[in-house]
Amino acid sequence: MNFSLALYNAMRNAVQKVYTFLHLEKHESTTGRTLAIPLVDSIALALFKQRQNIATKQSLFEMVEPSCTYKTFVEAINRAGAYLLLFIALILKTNRKAAHLIKFTDSTDIPVCLLKNAKGNRTMQGLAAWSKTGKGWFYGLKLHLTADIEGRILALRITAGNSSDRSIFKKMNALLRGIFVADAGYISADLEKEFFIEGERIALITPRANMKKIATPIQTFLQSLRMRVETHFRSLKMFHGLVTSLPRSLNGMFTHYLASIAAHLMA
Repeated sequence: MNFSLALYNAMRNAVQKVYTFLHLEKHESTTGRTLAIPLVDSIALALFKQRQNIATKQSLFEMVEPSCTYKTFVEAINRAGAYLLLFIALILKTNRKAAHLIKFTDSTDIPVCLLKNAKGNRTMQGLAAWSKTGKGWFYGLKLHLTADIEGRILALRITAGNSSDRSIFKKMNALLRGIFVADAGYISADLEKEFFIEGERIALITPRANMKKIATPIQTFLQSLRMRVETHFRSLKMFHGLVTSLPRSLNGMFTHYLASIAAHLMA
């Protein structure tokens, strides 16, 4: 291998521990041909690619130099998606046990292609959608995320780009308790009323500047800490390659997203 063997081995060891803890070996097929790349290695390679922010599977293939075709290599990595989902669920469950009282919820855009290519995009057809942020229009998905004030990610969802942040807020945080802080994009009297559980849960939504409602000092202070969520989005996009248009299959796209998220959670 012509890449950092130490880094890859560390990643593989971490994957092996989680793999064993979840007893995933019980789900491996015992019939048919032996896999060219074992599942543990498929998961480790998917995570390594995003952890090192390697742009393409082709680049990873050239680094690893496996004894199989490129097509088989890609299929092996895409096979890791379902297992990465289990890894993420385990980490979120562990984080929730130690969650701080104060939590933040926000969402970010995940463009799936350039605007000029949106009409011809077939890979994400039926899932991606047009939407608009403060930066302008995009065609793609949204990542919704809840993290506590100490940086633990507690819940997340990937939805169509035009999904309602307010609706996802309620579903994603349904089982969580504490003080939830969100920006003006989540303003809804119904949301605040339905979400509220006396003595257990409250949503503090920062009002818009042109609204008569005035933010309390505690809302203003907590809103100033929203960077705790923005830091996760920045890391996922800049250091773990969340945004991509390269995979040519739905399975490939979601394996990419899940590997990016799992790599960030395991960092």
